[in-house]
Amino acid sequence: MKAYRTRNHIIIEDNGKFFRTPPERWDDLVNAEDLGKLRATFATTSAPSPSDLIAPIGNQEVWAAGVTYFRSRDARIEESSGGGDFYAKVYEAERPELFFKAPAYRVVGSGANVRIRRDAKWNVPEPELTLVISQRGSIMGYTIGNDMSSRDIEGENPLYLPQAKVYDGSCALGPCVYFSTTPLSPDTEIKIAIHRDGKPAFSDATSLRKIKRSFTELASYLYRETSFPNGAYLMTGTGIVPPNELTLQIGDEIEITIEPIGTLRNVVA
Repeated sequence: MKAYRTRNHIIIEDNGKFFRTPPERWDDLVNAEDLGKLRATFATTSAPSPSDLIAPIGNQEVWAAGVTYFRSRDARIEESSGGGDFYAKVYEAERPELFFKAPAYRVVGSGANVRIRRDAKWNVPEPELTLVISQRGSIMGYTIGNDMSSRDIEGENPLYLPQAKVYDGSCALGPCVYFSTTPLSPDTEIKIAIHRDGKPAFSDATSLRKIKRSFTELASYLYRETSFPNGAYLMTGTGIVPPNELTLQIGDEIEITIEPIGTLRNVVA
């Protein structure tokens, strides 16, 4: 079951049919113990227009996990001017790196603009499968996340990570939430393509098989000693790192695809 959000409705896609309900019901979806029973109360409707979509989030916080792929570990060590050992230790440690990424009001959806920091010179997108977790700590589904990052700021000092990661336009989610209690296949691919002036600038792919930590492990650590009354979203890290000579420019188009969720599209502004 997929759930899309527009300004006026939540649109549910279930077995080729579409249903709608008021947007304030989003938190009910994330925290429902029986999605099928809840969906049965929705009115029938038509498929949503991509131009009408907004970020598929209600009153949840967005968090992120770092250094969960070996490629990410290497990239963090390469960019760091003095804290490389910390990234290696995080990759091998029992406790994962978790950090706050965005409140719901700062999240943009598919078709909206993401931003690069004006005080940074090396900015990249980070394509990430994102967990949708209920207030009980159960993984309810998945969406696509773009964890926009300023690599030069983080590389200067690991303590600058919040400034490298948390700012207006730094977090995109969408195009929908794929609700499923069945884990995604380890062979699930994460693909990214960046276009500049209508031409390919970068593309790459990885798979969930290359992630070091399990999703239940990451969710469990996030919910240790921390409550989420409306649930939470957790980006699970990136295994794709653009070459060092590539930095995003205004006007770049970013596409991140993870099936069966779809494609998250954003333009850098």
